[in-house]
Amino acid sequence: MKRAFILLLVLPALAIIAAGTAFWMLWAGPGPVQQPMTLIVESGSSVARVAQQLEDEGLIRGNATTFRGFARLFGGHQPIQAGEFQIRERMSPAAILTHLQFGRPIQRMVTIPEGMPSVLVHERLMQVPYLTGEVDVPREGSILPDSYSYRRGESRAAVLQRMQAAMTRELEQLWSRRSPNTVVQSPEAAIILASVVEKETGKPSERRTIAGVYSNRLRQGMPLQADPTVIYPITRGRPLGRRILRSELNANNGYNTYRSAGLPIGPIANPGRESIAAVLNPEATQALYFVADGTGGHVFANTLDEHNANVQRWYALRRSRGEM
Repeated sequence: MKRAFILLLVLPALAIIAAGTAFWMLWAGPGPVQQPMTLIVESGSSVARVAQQLEDEGLIRGNATTFRGFARLFGGHQPIQAGEFQIRERMSPAAILTHLQFGRPIQRMVTIPEGMPSVLVHERLMQVPYLTGEVDVPREGSILPDSYSYRRGESRAAVLQRMQAAMTRELEQLWSRRSPNTVVQSPEAAIILASVVEKETGKPSERRTIAGVYSNRLRQGMPLQADPTVIYPITRGRPLGRRILRSELNANNGYNTYRSAGLPIGPIANPGRESIAAVLNPEATQALYFVADGTGGHVFANTLDEHNANVQRWYALRRSRGEM
């Protein structure tokens, strides 16, 4: 009788100890991971699917069924996020679930600067770690310069598609807000002219003024005479690394805006939002000319005589610097 009574006391205690041990070992206690690892959760993944991933990748001590059971009891009802997550060393299953529900996924970014030509966009995409597959050089002017997130294991084609979709959306929005005094007659022409503006100045405050100068030239039938349009068919947007040759200024290739008036036959880079906006709402100016001022910007002129004087000052500055 006494023995039975003792058993009645001991057995529940042992059961509680066993349950507590299981709770600690399989849910709340340190996990088996000895160094940080990553876990990729696909969009729409259920707790059951993630539990199986955790078991397969050795991130938990128990099996998927045990994880699901504890998650159902103690994990709340928040969905698991999609993305790439870092699992820290000795992270408990409970902490893993909380991290997948509320933590921040790893952010991997690839940045395309304003004015980057498509050959260099292609090179950058091919060098991005953890992306898969190959892509061709994208169509010039089809990519919106920006920073884009990507997931480990994602395809380069998918990332490129997002870049191009972003340009399509941005161009539609900017085109719908264009000024009546813009000289371009189509979204495609806006990209072409914006790419020239983008390559002519690195000074944001000048974009609308340069767009105004080129708009004036186009209206008057004057050649744009933009050096970047001469360089583009030679290098496809890469730096030339030398002075432009006389023969290149005379080349008839559809891009050379010294040889003929009007826009080039296509974009010469991937222009950013501000350059596109500039050609769709150019500054009202009488200027027809501009030349470098030695500070990274330009000086503008309404007449050829004024421009020639500005050019001579620019040459004198370059000679004083030993550049000529």
